[in-house]
Amino acid sequence: MQWENFLERVQERGEYDTRHEAERAARVVLALLGAHVVGEERVALAASLPETFALILLNPLPAAEPLDPERFVRAAAAWIEGATEATAKWDVGAVLSVVAEAAGEELTRLLLLQLPVGYDLLFGRPQPA
Repeated sequence: MQWENFLERVQERGEYDTRHEAERAARVVLALLGAHVVGEERVALAASLPETFALILLNPLPAAEPLDPERFVRAAAAWIEGATEATAKWDVGAVLSVVAEAAGEELTRLLLLQLPVGYDLLFGRPQPA
């Protein structure tokens, strides 16, 4: 997916007024995600993203422990200026739903297998119980 297309979709899904807001959310969410997915799946995901975002995904600070979805959202809120947990959940959902679209169904499924239960909702891909 190309840079402009990716940001346009994030901006639309997040209902952001500017591309800058969409880019800020995407950078934070992808940095956090990159710390939680590994191996071939992370490399394949990076290949489906615009280069700048791929580099953010591939070069995260390592996570000390896996974050459940609620803590992932809280972490995003801490890094997005002016965000609350509610707005950060919106930001995370906007970015990860576009990531899932760029990745495709099979890669998204493989990524979700690496993450704690509940991330399917953040990716906009609820799984049957």
